[in-house]
Amino acid sequence: MALGKDYATQQCSIARALEVVGERWTLLVVRDAIYGVRRYNDFLTHLGIPRAVLSARLKTLTEEGILEKRRYQEAPPRDEYVVTDRGIALWPALRALAVWGHEQLMDHRLRHLRHVECGTELAPNGECPSCGTSVPVADVLLMPGTGLDPDPADPVSRALLKPKRLLEPIETGQS
Repeated sequence: MALGKDYATQQCSIARALEVVGERWTLLVVRDAIYGVRRYNDFLTHLGIPRAVLSARLKTLTEEGILEKRRYQEAPPRDEYVVTDRGIALWPALRALAVWGHEQLMDHRLRHLRHVECGTELAPNGECPSCGTSVPVADVLLMPGTGLDPDPADPVSRALLKPKRLLEPIETGQS
């Protein structure tokens, strides 16, 4: 029997969520958007994703209200993709996958998540151990870890070698 293309017969919220974000590149596009990537070429070079796949993922994420397409230049017309509140709501799932990947699959830390306000590294559940609060994504500082390539080829990876607040746009100089 052929593998189905959807989960229409599943009465499950996980199955419905996978309809939207279950394709292998989708969560990486959302992760990059939360990291501050907004421009098509930046997604393309950072992810190493085929153009047709990226275009399809951006279209789906825009249609689903996870990203919003905004014009940033009129001549020639160019758009950027900004993560919406609905996309930000995926942050706990992305953070949980990152924690699981680190704990189960890696022997070194690629990135650290810290509370902007006090500098404390976040607990796996996204809370600040010092402040005792759940830290909103906009108050998370992304810090490079020891496992990152110190001289990456693409401009997004180079930008992510410096501490940066999540959701703030990454400037790479590419259009």
